[in-house]
Amino acid sequence: MKHVAVLGAGSWGTALAVTLARKGLLVNLWARRQEQVDEINTLRENVKYLPGVVLPDNIKATTNLEEALANTEDIVLAVPSHSTRNIIQMIKNYLKPNSAIINTAKGIEPETLLRLSQVAEEEIPGISSRFAVLSGPSHAEEVGKAMPTAVVVASSSRKTAERFQELFFSPTFRVYTNPDVIGVEVSGALKNVIALATGISVGLGFGDNTAAALVTRGMTEIARLGVKMGANPLTFAGLTGIGDLVVTCTSRHSRNRRTGIALGQGQSLENILSEMNMAVEGVRTTKAIMKLKEKYNVNLPISEEVYKVLFQGVNPKDGVINLMTRDPVKEIEEVVLDDWDW
Repeated sequence: MKHVAVLGAGSWGTALAVTLARKGLLVNLWARRQEQVDEINTLRENVKYLPGVVLPDNIKATTNLEEALANTEDIVLAVPSHSTRNIIQMIKNYLKPNSAIINTAKGIEPETLLRLSQVAEEEIPGISSRFAVLSGPSHAEEVGKAMPTAVVVASSSRKTAERFQELFFSPTFRVYTNPDVIGVEVSGALKNVIALATGISVGLGFGDNTAAALVTRGMTEIARLGVKMGANPLTFAGLTGIGDLVVTCTSRHSRNRRTGIALGQGQSLENILSEMNMAVEGVRTTKAIMKLKEKYNVNLPISEEVYKVLFQGVNPKDGVINLMTRDPVKEIEEVVLDDWDW
């Protein structure tokens, strides 16, 4: 039977391990803590991160990274974005000539402004042709319960994209391929910032009108920045664009949305994060997005107000007023309108 290594035993890593194990693959699930490994191997459940989901017997948890990678060339990175560089540094000496990596974290490295595929290339020169990104509207809680889900695998190499498409494809996990790594990574990172904004609006007591406006104009911001960075505009209309944005902004499973709700209700960011069991990727990404805003000279008003609420002490209600009272603009302001007879 084929072995696969899943590195990271949080909710998403566990859900992906279960998805692969249901296909009959042998899954080596790497975790940092021995107590978590013991729990998974004995109880067949990841109680803290994915409660209620039975882990098949062909999932073996371990804290030994060399053991996790020993029998496989297919490696799934499922650690938070802030740990991506570190885990790549840890595994690069264990890679085989045909080893391929698929990353499932969504974020931008704030210190370098690199996308996570660029971090991998910086740490392992030449890995890009054997590196892929998995993204799309896919909450671990639902994937773990085998609810029908559709995602995208992006890679600069068609061979690598199709390799991981085949690896994950199942009756409950439909996988598309896309060559636009930039667009997929930018969408995956920035949608978390927009989800924070949507959550804040809910916490303030606003309704569907506000949420719809934030999602729609948030998509404009994502596409605006992504195109400046070299993405294909069509990517933003797909699963990793509008699909992932909608689910992250509206779902009860969304940590970024829940964080935004708490902020809108007046809780401090410090207290919210201290009570969270898992990473809230949008908080860290917001810092990176503001630097990218300056680098590419793009207008990102929603992201900017989220940054002010998170890190500059701006009252969420004032942030909404700032957004609503900006100078009037055309909805499709990037399109040349000179020939339109209005």
